[in-house]
Amino acid sequence: MEPIQPWSVRAVNLPDHADNVVHTDQGARAAGFEAALVAGTTVYAYLTHPVVAAWGQEWVASGGGELRLRRPVLHDDLVVCTPVGDQIDACVDGEARATLLPFPEGPTIAADRGESIGIFDVTVGEAQADYGLRAGDDLTLYAEEGISHPVTWLNLANTAFIRHFVDGPWVHVRSRFSHAQLVSQNAELSIETRLVRRFDSRAGKRVEADVIIRCDGKPAVTIEHEAIMTLA
Repeated sequence: MEPIQPWSVRAVNLPDHADNVVHTDQGARAAGFEAALVAGTTVYAYLTHPVVAAWGQEWVASGGGELRLRRPVLHDDLVVCTPVGDQIDACVDGEARATLLPFPEGPTIAADRGESIGIFDVTVGEAQADYGLRAGDDLTLYAEEGISHPVTWLNLANTAFIRHFVDGPWVHVRSRFSHAQLVSQNAELSIETRLVRRFDSRAGKRVEADVIIRCDGKPAVTIEHEAIMTLA
């Protein structure tokens, strides 16, 4: 396993996320931010680049990690993904805006916490298949092998939150995830959402839920997902 090396990229605010107004200039300013926020999943796509460059397809198949989104990244920010101890920091102007603690093997995440509130089916599809490339992750592994980029799973967890919890501007803040298999770029999936808790914080009302993504009836990824649903 090779050591993780720094990598940098200019942040892109993808139009995929325009349905959440904090990813538009007008909506972000109304919520108290300087300008449109780059989606947390896009920042996560950047953080996966140095991990996969060093650890390869094995991490995509059976690794995992914990993502924490600390401060916003804006369009055209230079994001420098820097190894710091066991984690990788996504830094802008020397400040860590997000961190990824990658695990060579996925952490154990209980798939039966909370109440199941719904299951829906989805095909990965073209928009997800090239999301990482459009965001700026230029690794060729995914296209060459026909496998889904890890960012697909957090995007689908966000889709689950939009279906079940979202009613206005919201901000993804944390994910802990475990990969269980490689998934093709045209795979058919089922997405189960289990509500773990709703709670208040200084930043606003939050939701924590587990999202279980299955392919061919078997778990592909399990995610502990957390977001601020009502901005204070």
